[in-house]
Amino acid sequence: MLARILFLIVIMPCLAVASAMAQSFDSMVNEMDEKSLPQVNIEVTLDSINRTSYTLGKVTIAQFCDSAVVTEVYNGLLRYRGMSAYYNDKKSFALKIVDDDGEDLDANILGLRSDHSWILDAMAIDRVRMRNRVCFDIWNEISRTPWETKYDNRNGTLGKMVEVYINGNYNGIYCLTDKINRKLLNLRKAKMDADSTLTIKGLLYKGTNKKASNFLTTYEEDRLDTLVWNSFELQYPDDYPSPATWQPLMDIIDFNSLTGDEDFAQQYQQWYYLDNLVDYWVFIVAFNIQDMPYKNTFLSTPDITFEHRYLLTPWDLDASLGGYYDGTYLDFYAWLERLDKYGPFNRVVVNNLDNIRHRIAMRWRQLSPTTLAPAHVEEVINGYAQQFIESGAWQREQAKWRNNPVPLKANLLDETAYVIDWYTRNHAFMTQELEQWLLPGDVNCDNSVTGSDITAIYNYILLGDDSYLGTADVNGDGEVTASDITAIYNIILSTGSQEE
Repeated sequence: MLARILFLIVIMPCLAVASAMAQSFDSMVNEMDEKSLPQVNIEVTLDSINRTSYTLGKVTIAQFCDSAVVTEVYNGLLRYRGMSAYYNDKKSFALKIVDDDGEDLDANILGLRSDHSWILDAMAIDRVRMRNRVCFDIWNEISRTPWETKYDNRNGTLGKMVEVYINGNYNGIYCLTDKINRKLLNLRKAKMDADSTLTIKGLLYKGTNKKASNFLTTYEEDRLDTLVWNSFELQYPDDYPSPATWQPLMDIIDFNSLTGDEDFAQQYQQWYYLDNLVDYWVFIVAFNIQDMPYKNTFLSTPDITFEHRYLLTPWDLDASLGGYYDGTYLDFYAWLERLDKYGPFNRVVVNNLDNIRHRIAMRWRQLSPTTLAPAHVEEVINGYAQQFIESGAWQREQAKWRNNPVPLKANLLDETAYVIDWYTRNHAFMTQELEQWLLPGDVNCDNSVTGSDITAIYNYILLGDDSYLGTADVNGDGEVTASDITAIYNIILSTGSQEE
């Protein structure tokens, strides 16, 4: 009897693993319930898929809605995506939805948004299969486009976790996401006149690798009639690679590197959105994202004929949250000088233009109790972990890809515990570091504590005017009241004035 029990203890986990690996798309769809992740089956001649051209296939998406399984079938053009990720056995896919004639067909997949271009992200080097999605969820809470769009001014991707099958065979957990593109960011289309005169309007560039131009401070002579120039890809308008589409990027690099200090200080906000620079800086150090900037960063402007200010949008965020590009642990904290060699941060932050260091520290302080709070980030992480565990997807993923290319722990919570702990420690470290950039009592952010700061607090308390509200909680009681005015009086009386 004891021998039989021991046999069952040994053999049952093996049977569970074998069962998890053996399940087909059809059998999984038949077993779906309210805890299931959406199931995606790709029917395609796998040997014909490559990284440079698209192959026609069929994509079936099943999800459990209102006590029933709902299935949608699309014609799909597929190719592999990613650079280093391409060499993993578990590959990511770029997916285009097309009609029966092969023309682009917009589809609102899983309620994300209506578009024809999608990504199935394999997340192969991520031991928790969620870093990119967690970071983008937080970024979407932080950043918005400064111009109107149809998508709530969203400046990042949306995505949902799914399980993917290839020709009915299980291939693992993926994240189905939309893309950063012209439609999402509401970039104006290029215009071709009757006389064949081309007018470039909206522009979208994407940093691809670490070259000299990736610093946005220099570039090498290169062809201007291709989709790739130095370390950037022309994402839009990709039909017109030419001097007209690449010159604006050269212009911004020239501005960063060749403009004199006085002119740069006066003009840089004509090239960048200050709030976006602050948010981008805060985001990178909050999660210690390794592949930014400007590799894996989009630069966009909605209409170059109107103005040439560029918005920064992050991309490929899996080397983050205590993890490295190859899936190993990166258990050290971010550092304040991370961006000092990249334009325009090498001049804006280093020279503290428009008191940007104070703005960064205040933005950190503003977001720390909410969006960047360790408890909130833990909630997002645990939300995805719960989806994986309760659906059984993690068991299937771990059985399929246990050590390929990175080890996957049987208990996902053992791995997410490290991520949560790393973020909590990094957050505390960054909070301590950034507090040194603040001057207590400097309510109007002018690097001094004077009577004007008292006026600013009066305006805040009596009129609700918080346009200049900086470190006004001088006594640290969590409120801005008359007692903070007294504290500022004491600072002024003891020092005459206090400057950073």
